Amino acid sequence: MARLYANENFPFPVVESLRSLGHDVVTVAETGKAEQSWPDESVLEYAAQDDRAVLTLNRKHFIRLHHERPDHAGIIVSTFDPDFASLAQRIDQAIDGIAKIQGTLLRVQRPEA
Repeated sequence: MARLYANENFPFPVVESLRSLGHDVVTVAETGKAEQSWPDESVLEYAAQDDRAVLTLNRKHFIRLHHERPDHAGIIVSTFDPDFASLAQRIDQAIDGIAKIQGTLLRVQRPEA
């Protein structure tokens, strides 16, 4: 299972679901970095130092960072989905579908209605 770092804007119910699926997920709040206006570059660097892929809804900035700094531990960007369990399942499937998350950008989108 994957080591993940959930960005501050990432829904906690999805974090809990990912944990129940066996993933090792830590949140920005759990590392004492919440509400500090922490730059995305710092989030990515912190996650990489702890060998964790970033989980975020902030697609635009983290896709840009992926291209600027490809030496990260992985980035998973997703669209918001109020069906948190379904989003966690799609993230789990995306992670399961790759051999190595290091340096990878995974895009997880909400299914069309």
